[in-house]
Amino acid sequence: MGPTQAGSVRRRSAGGSSRESIRNRSHQGREHVVSTTELGRLTTAAITAAERANAATITEAAALVLGCLRADALVLTAGAGHSLAAVAETFYRAGGLAPVYPVYHPDLLPMHGAGASTLAERRQGLAAEVLSGIGPGPGDVLVVFSTSGVNPYPLELASHAREAGLAVVAVTSPASSAAAPRRGGGILAEQADVVLDTGIRPGDASYPEQAPRTAALSTIVNAHLWNLVLASVLELAAAEGLEVPLWRSSNTVGGDEANAALLERYRPRVPPLR
Repeated sequence: MGPTQAGSVRRRSAGGSSRESIRNRSHQGREHVVSTTELGRLTTAAITAAERANAATITEAAALVLGCLRADALVLTAGAGHSLAAVAETFYRAGGLAPVYPVYHPDLLPMHGAGASTLAERRQGLAAEVLSGIGPGPGDVLVVFSTSGVNPYPLELASHAREAGLAVVAVTSPASSAAAPRRGGGILAEQADVVLDTGIRPGDASYPEQAPRTAALSTIVNAHLWNLVLASVLELAAAEGLEVPLWRSSNTVGGDEANAALLERYRPRVPPLR
């Protein structure tokens, strides 16, 4: 065997030992690795519990949305902080409802300033300012996502909307509200015509189960409840022979063309679609 061959063998041998060492280290402490099965069970249980608890109210919320479609009105969706993730799910989403107006202020988004977003949802008067810029119309419905449901922004949104004659759907957790400081003088569930109870535990975290510190579930449950409302709307509309205006994915054949008609129809009333 020549020098080159011998060096190659030594390099391969060293590489093999190194890989074996890495494999051995990767298995050390494996007993402390989070069980994905356990977290999956907690997540599935939260979704299932929310679905069962809201079987009747999902239909009620869907009936309000269907009323919007009949009246050619809009569904206004709102939230603050990470509840804006749910608002994003409702707006301009493949498979989502087209006549949705996202109620939004930049100060409420953590990515525009984390600390500022917390202060914004506690700011009295911001809700009135935001709603006045929209000018809700007759037949519109407001859907407010807020897990704690205790800060002035979501509470005042619901209160002002009801004063303007809008029906209000709250997607919230009364259990979380009960454990949270009352910063707005009440809780969101008290201001709503229909309450979808997410069942989220105080603090939102879910893992580990006995003393949760991580793995927040509100975003997942919010999205699932909204999808259940949309599915119910589709069923109720089909029974009436009413077409539901839904967005198509722009990454499918014919998606852009289908969406173009919806954009033309709703852009004049929903500026964020521009």
